[in-house]
Amino acid sequence: MSVLPQEELIKKWEREQDALKQQLVEGDTEEWQQTSGFAGLERVGGVDLSFIKGDEVNACAQLVVLSYPQLELLYEDSQMVTLTTPYIAGFLAFRETPFLLEALQRLKTKQPSLMPQVVFVDGNGLFHYREFGVACHLGVLSGLPCVGVAKNLLQMQGVLRSEEHLSQIRALKKGGDSFPLTVACGRVLGKALRSSDKSIKPIYVSVGHRISLDTAVQLTHACCRYRVPEPIRQADMRSREYLRKHYQCLDTQK
Repeated sequence: MSVLPQEELIKKWEREQDALKQQLVEGDTEEWQQTSGFAGLERVGGVDLSFIKGDEVNACAQLVVLSYPQLELLYEDSQMVTLTTPYIAGFLAFRETPFLLEALQRLKTKQPSLMPQVVFVDGNGLFHYREFGVACHLGVLSGLPCVGVAKNLLQMQGVLRSEEHLSQIRALKKGGDSFPLTVACGRVLGKALRSSDKSIKPIYVSVGHRISLDTAVQLTHACCRYRVPEPIRQADMRSREYLRKHYQCLDTQK
């Protein structure tokens, strides 16, 4: 199979992103999203990939499904995968999403009653260079509501880790407090959220698919026992543990 030069590959991916973006739904589409306390929401998913340190090709793709609001484990899937697609900034989804989709498909085949009603993705959604991060990609292709949650600020389009940004972080006094991430054109693409009273470092929440930003932020906060929402935290922990157990690997990386 021929490999496209990077410039051609980027153009191809840009066309695919643009086509998928036309299917993106930013608003709430589910009844549970519009009820007090998210009544009717019973299953929340989390996905992540963990790599062996020093190895950018072999990874553990992880899916977990937790009960809501208890946040207890209902299902987990750990699968070693080989990533053959190159990493290019802004196009991470083309490298990782196929394996996350496969995990969701395995669940749908084996235990369809445990399919998550919303999926938390370790990465950005609309808060992305091209307003279509991995959470959007996974959401559109799976058809599931998705929320992007990043642990670090993606600096872009006038949103920078400036003194003003740090001042806004300091103004977050308690868990649930947030402020908008407004890019240069004036569009709000996400929010910085103080996820718990104990954690002063925010997380960055953005819409993936079929959910509004306000609902995504509220649900993320509701799923946080610690700084990172429990579905992502469990996916991260379990993928790392899988690598340690099966590959005698003590060092893992994101």
